[in-house]
Amino acid sequence: MAYTDIDKSDDYFNTVTYVANQTDDRQITVGFQPDWTWLRDRDQSVNYDIYDSVRGATKSISSNNTSAEITQADGLKSFNSTGFTLGTGWGNQTTGDDYVSWNWLAGGTASSNSDGSITSNVSANTTSGFSIVSYTGTGSDGATVGHGLGATPACIIIKNRIDSSSAFWCVYHQKSFVSQSDPGVLYLNDTSARSADTNVFGLSTVTIDSDVFSLGNYNGSNGSSDNMIAYCFAEKKGFSKFGSYTGNGNADGPFVYTGFKPAWVLQKNIGAAQGWQLQDNKRLGYNPDNYLLQPNTNQTESALQRVDLLSNGFKVRTTDAGQNSSGTTYIYMAFAENPFATSTGIAGTAR
Repeated sequence: MAYTDIDKSDDYFNTVTYVANQTDDRQITVGFQPDWTWLRDRDQSVNYDIYDSVRGATKSISSNNTSAEITQADGLKSFNSTGFTLGTGWGNQTTGDDYVSWNWLAGGTASSNSDGSITSNVSANTTSGFSIVSYTGTGSDGATVGHGLGATPACIIIKNRIDSSSAFWCVYHQKSFVSQSDPGVLYLNDTSARSADTNVFGLSTVTIDSDVFSLGNYNGSNGSSDNMIAYCFAEKKGFSKFGSYTGNGNADGPFVYTGFKPAWVLQKNIGAAQGWQLQDNKRLGYNPDNYLLQPNTNQTESALQRVDLLSNGFKVRTTDAGQNSSGTTYIYMAFAENPFATSTGIAGTAR
C-alpha cells in the first residue's frame, strides 16, 4: 500500500498571504478553486472571516465570536478556478495591511445527503477527507446528519448561522473524546478547557461514524429550525493528522510526529483555559515557524515563535501554557506541506 494518496498537498490545502490594496475584483491565486476560505488581517484587531462555497461567497462568519452569519457584498465576492475574488471591503480594505488566507478544497457544488435523520447538503472530498455540511437543526436530541466522507471524522466544527447570542462554535476532536458522559467538547471561539457537555453531540448516545454524526439539543449544534454549517475532517495519512501530545513545560518541548512536513498547525490546551494557537508555513517561512495567531480572539498577529515545522512533524519550542504546560494534554489539527514519503516511496522535502 502506498504511504499516501496525496503527493501534492497544495492541490487540497494552501496558505496564501497578500497585501491589501483596495482594488475591486482583485484576484487572489490559491492554485485551485477553494470551497472553504478563512481570512485574517494580520495587522488590525478585527474579526476573522470564514467563507465557503456551500453557504455561498459573500456569506461570512467569524471564528472569534458567536455572531450570526452576515453578507459582505464587498468582501470575498466569488470563488473561481484558481482562487477567489475580493472587493474593496473586508479582506482588502486597508491598503498596506498584511493578510493571510487558509484555503481548503472540498467537492465543489453540494449535493443532497439523506444518510442521517436530517437531510443535509454536502460538498465532500473523500481523497483529502474534508466535507462541508449544511443542515437545518431540529432541536431534538439524537438527530443524525450525513457528512459524505465515507470515513469516520476525526474532527467536526459546527456553527449556528442564525443565532448571534448563545451559539458557540462546537468542536469535536477524536483525542478529546473520553466517553458518552464526557464527550470532551471544545469551543473554537472560547478559551475554555474541554467540557463534559453532553447536549452538543448527543445527550445519551454520541454517534460519529463513516456515514453520520449525531447531535444533542444544544442551540449551537442543533438549533430548532436554524441553518447550521459543519466542517468535517477525516484523517488522511501523509496529508492530515488530528492527534494529541503531553506537554513537558520545557523550552526543549515535545516533538510531535505527523508523518508529513506540516504547512498548518492548530493547537489547544484541553486541560485549562488557554487560547487556540495557530501557525503556518507562509507567514514567516523559517524555523521556529512562525508568527502566532489565535482564532478565538481578534488580537493581531504576534511575533512569538513557538514551533519548528519539520520534515515529519513539529517541535514545540516554548514553555507557554498555551502549547507546553507540564503534564497537560494538547490536541492539534495539522495539514501537510509535503508527505514524509510520496506514494512511490520518494522522500519528502527535508527541513
